[in-house]
Amino acid sequence: MHEEENAQAAGPRRLAVEFTGSGSEYFRIWLVNLLLTLVTLSLYQPFAKARKLAYFHGNTLIGGRPLGFHGNPWKMLRGYLLMLLFGVAYGVSSRFSPVAALVAVGSFVLLWPALWRASLQFRLGNTSWCGMRFGFDGSLGGAYRCMLPGLLTWAGFVAVAVLAPKPAAGPAPAEADAFAPLSPAAFGVLMGLTTLAMLLAMPLALAWVKRYQHGHYVYAGQRSRLEAGTGEFYLYALKVFGVTLLVGVVGAATVGGLAALGFAGAAAGAGRHFATGLLVIGMLAFYAGYFVIVLPYGQSRLQNLVWGRTRSQALQCRSGLRLWPLGRLTLKNLVLTILTLGLYWPFAAVATARMRLQALEVEVDGDVAQWQAGAQAGTQDATGDAAGDFFGIDLGL
Repeated sequence: MHEEENAQAAGPRRLAVEFTGSGSEYFRIWLVNLLLTLVTLSLYQPFAKARKLAYFHGNTLIGGRPLGFHGNPWKMLRGYLLMLLFGVAYGVSSRFSPVAALVAVGSFVLLWPALWRASLQFRLGNTSWCGMRFGFDGSLGGAYRCMLPGLLTWAGFVAVAVLAPKPAAGPAPAEADAFAPLSPAAFGVLMGLTTLAMLLAMPLALAWVKRYQHGHYVYAGQRSRLEAGTGEFYLYALKVFGVTLLVGVVGAATVGGLAALGFAGAAAGAGRHFATGLLVIGMLAFYAGYFVIVLPYGQSRLQNLVWGRTRSQALQCRSGLRLWPLGRLTLKNLVLTILTLGLYWPFAAVATARMRLQALEVEVDGDVAQWQAGAQAGTQDATGDAAGDFFGIDLGL
């Protein structure tokens, strides 16, 4: 069994990625998870996540061999309670003081890189293939550095928002006196410049985050790296912006044309319901274009860019996810989920996972069994994985 992986290979071999899960199987898991999460007032959510990950990992086959998930849901509960604590702190503080709410949000943002790193350590450290676990060896300082563009632009946006002009009428919060508000003109200019800076920094932030994330995967002595340059992420963002603009222009023209047709029909005696109906159809077509074209375009191109350029000494990932099949599947999932009042969602999740996973391929240079055996014989530093396992945080990344 699996002789092709155990035999010496003369050159690189390609291992297909398959997904064998079915919507009906996952529907039963999803329904039980949903009911228990509701009954326990959401406290079952980490256990539901563990069951979901175990199912999806177990049905993901690389070269005919499944992944495994070994996360302890009781440890995941600690991470979930931590996230819940942040949410409660923000909800309570926002009812009494805008400044306190801002402090709560700021604290969470400052802790986010550490939490995200712990999540990656936990997820990778509890995922296995062929009897060996993956790992993530990114440093804490690296997690903060990679998120620096996003954190700085967010801080600038918040600073400008705090200095917003006071309303013309009505009592102002007591805390607002501690800040000198800007004039409406200055606020508009600064808010525009801050928004522009955020948009320009988004591709850079995405590049740094993905380079950190995909540059520290570890498996059997293999350490991954992402060979995509920052310019490629700006090109990706430019293409997504272009597609979004095109869909927006076509959508606006469609809505405008149908609205004009509807009002013309109403003027001719067809009634207001005719005009309203055409306007609703136009708006639905506009939103459908966003969900069926823009989102699948961004998802498919990002997966191909990131996974297609991830490699290690003896491993090379490839991705060939295509827009139109993913767009058609997205439309089908959207329509059926709405028509079934959400009950089709597990089938949609399985179908999407199958398409995205089976677009991947792993190229292996050498004998997998040999360098696995060599890694098992060596010593590995488990400090990072222990930290992630201690917190038990899984953020779904």
